[in-house]
Amino acid sequence: MEVFNEAVEYLQGYGIPVVEDDQLDLEDVFDGECDNGFLSAVDSPFSPVRTESADFGDGLSEGDPEKMLERRALVLKSILSSEQQYLSELEAMLMPMKALKATACTSQPVLTNQQIRTVFFQAPELLALHREFHEGLRERLQQGDPNQGVGDLFQKVVNQLGVYRGFIDNYESAIATVRKCTQTDDRFKTLAENMMSSKDGSNCRTKYTLEALLYKPLDRVTKTTLVLHDLLKHTPEDHPDRPLLQEALRISSSFLSGVNEEVPHKKSAVTISKGTIRQLVKDGFLVDLSDGTRNLRHVFLFTDLILCAKLKAGRQPQYRFVWYLPLTGLSLIPGPECQLPPDTQCRMDQMKQKAFRLRQEIQLQRKGSRVLSSRTIDRARKKLLDCELWILSHSPSLPLELHSRCGKSHTVLLSSLYELSEWRDNVERLRGESCERVSPDLLNLTNSCFKLRTTHHPPLYSTLEGKKDLPTPHLYSTLQDSSDLGLCGTLCVVIHRATQLQQPEIDLSIFLEVDSFGYFENKAQTRVLVGDLTPSWEEEFSLQVDGAHDLRLLCVQQPGREDSWTEDRVLGKTTVQLDAKTLLNKWKRSVVSLHQNELSLSLKYTEHSLQPPGIPSTQSSEVFNIHIETVAEREGVLVPHIVRFCAEEVERRGLEEVGIYRISGVATEVQALRTAFNTNLRDALVRLKAVDVNAVSGTLKLYLRELPEPLLPPQYFQALAAALVIADPLEKEHRLVSVLQSLPGRTVECHKRLCYICQVVSCLSKMVTLCPSPSRVSQNQEVNKMTAQNLATVFGPSLLRPPEEPLGDSGMCVDISQEIVVQVQVVLCYLQCINLPSPQIKLQIHSAELEEMTQQEP
Repeated sequence: MEVFNEAVEYLQGYGIPVVEDDQLDLEDVFDGECDNGFLSAVDSPFSPVRTESADFGDGLSEGDPEKMLERRALVLKSILSSEQQYLSELEAMLMPMKALKATACTSQPVLTNQQIRTVFFQAPELLALHREFHEGLRERLQQGDPNQGVGDLFQKVVNQLGVYRGFIDNYESAIATVRKCTQTDDRFKTLAENMMSSKDGSNCRTKYTLEALLYKPLDRVTKTTLVLHDLLKHTPEDHPDRPLLQEALRISSSFLSGVNEEVPHKKSAVTISKGTIRQLVKDGFLVDLSDGTRNLRHVFLFTDLILCAKLKAGRQPQYRFVWYLPLTGLSLIPGPECQLPPDTQCRMDQMKQKAFRLRQEIQLQRKGSRVLSSRTIDRARKKLLDCELWILSHSPSLPLELHSRCGKSHTVLLSSLYELSEWRDNVERLRGESCERVSPDLLNLTNSCFKLRTTHHPPLYSTLEGKKDLPTPHLYSTLQDSSDLGLCGTLCVVIHRATQLQQPEIDLSIFLEVDSFGYFENKAQTRVLVGDLTPSWEEEFSLQVDGAHDLRLLCVQQPGREDSWTEDRVLGKTTVQLDAKTLLNKWKRSVVSLHQNELSLSLKYTEHSLQPPGIPSTQSSEVFNIHIETVAEREGVLVPHIVRFCAEEVERRGLEEVGIYRISGVATEVQALRTAFNTNLRDALVRLKAVDVNAVSGTLKLYLRELPEPLLPPQYFQALAAALVIADPLEKEHRLVSVLQSLPGRTVECHKRLCYICQVVSCLSKMVTLCPSPSRVSQNQEVNKMTAQNLATVFGPSLLRPPEEPLGDSGMCVDISQEIVVQVQVVLCYLQCINLPSPQIKLQIHSAELEEMTQQEP
């Protein structure tokens, strides 16, 4: 009665009345009649004892018997812990069953007796079976004898797998009943969505849905064979348990095969298209993120499921099953980019430096410039492989969450947006097809992955010596042919323009990704252009590459102010193979297809030796309090990244923000962005999209305010003040533009400074009625309340400052009370100037080369 009273209190907690009846018993829930069409475990046409057996062989494990017994003890302890968790889940599933039976006697039953039989069919038998197995296993392990036998316990379980067969046969009907009753009865919906497990050792309870709990036995029966296989592997040949475990493994594997062979029409765990064979669609090495731990796994995408496996090396490499998810009902949720903790980032730098030195050592040996013993080279290759695998496991930063409708979820990390888009597109395409469910034989499917991987994706330059069938990532340590080491030096990429866009009025940018011996970390992004069917970037990037073979290009639409979605959308993508002979020291212009769009670009490769990665540069990486020309030259651009990205983000989100640039953002957010731009540009770009737009505008104002020298040099303060007193508007505008064009320094530096000023003024102009882009609302100031006068008041003191010392008799004296007036009026005139040059991004040093190349093209 204690269990019944607990169940009654559990049910009444959701407002469901229960009529107590002392005559009710657990066996009354399922009487002996089979009028519902279900077969008992004994009468089931499937018998778990079959004549055919799985081909596992006798030599599944080798090694020291004492060490094997130690590993066997650990395996048994993990099985016991797993059984305890499974019992908790079965008890949670059955807790409301008796109380639901009691409500069936009332005038307002939650479920009828027939529905109760359907939902919980064979569940009590499963609980009794595993409770007995758990007790027996716990008692055996408490004795502490490493030679203690447990094979008879496993044989007793597998000999009663007919109970599972009855549950599997009924699973479809049970799920259909739960979903139907959930939609028609709010009381049952509340109950079915708030199932609680019993308290565990930490005095905590886990929340489940009834549908997720009903899936647990299906998940359990597929793992039984894998558990037995693992236990048998760590059982010595002369152990008395070995023949018992082999027989149990044979029966268990035959049971799974029987489900596939005899009842293919039944809907169980996963799906596959009717009349087709399960086929491998895509596979690759991804990082499985579990409880904060990163593990490099080989993930296989089949036509009906995703399978995650672990590669076990040895004389006969094989895959070990980790997890799988059916595609039916699978939801994909991309997450924000992950950032490594400071200590892990420090170790990442150390690993990259070590890998760089090892590559150089091996390369010298390949070129014959150093004579080292084969053992020394093999040792260096092994160290390099360890470094590269660690980097490959910790460098991916783009998460993709996989959620199945049965309650299971997993998170994988990918190294590039291109890769994430590939996996997502393939899963969504397969998920949308009409499917019929078929149970997977996970053991055989996992064993077949090795052959499928090498058949569908033959290794190009990633084969180990003596193990050419072993699938590995494209790592330098596994190269056998030194003739294809990829590009090492500087790759210059100029993104010209895109054509044949189908959608105007979208925020569009181009993402670039370059590999380094198989993993993608070298990334760049163009500025965001809005509202143009033929967007023209004319933007150049100088990328330091090492072992580069491919350049990936993605056309990405970013969410606008009025869009309900928040994540970037990939409109098209392509891969450009990098040929050193074709690109070496000369520009090559080409047009590539990005789905329905076309993109023109130019490439040039310069070969040179590289400095070890991760070593702090002699030049500071800070951008605040540094001359703007110095920052631009270090970044290889005309307009520094902080100016460009902050201006674009404000343009994207802040044109309709009341008081933008006038209202200060949260100080902590501004300081966080300041620190990010000073230390890690990628981190800054991630933060830029997450913080309030006023914090973004505040960061740009802070940067301009802290420049050692303002954009408009102080020595030109007097000339600008003199231009303001000119009465003729056209003459005044001409004089102000002439001052910009007569900036001091070399021609290149003048051009750079002019670009900085034009970029800032162009951004500010879009805030007011003088917006040059016809795609924007021309009355932005009516919304954001920021007129040209207000913007000039905000930015005047930052863009123009008076000289600290008097200019002498020849200089025009300006009263100090008029300095602020001059600062504001100069910026206001530039905002209203219609002849101000347009901002440019392309570096002038390569302009002549590109123009000459274009003229030579037919």
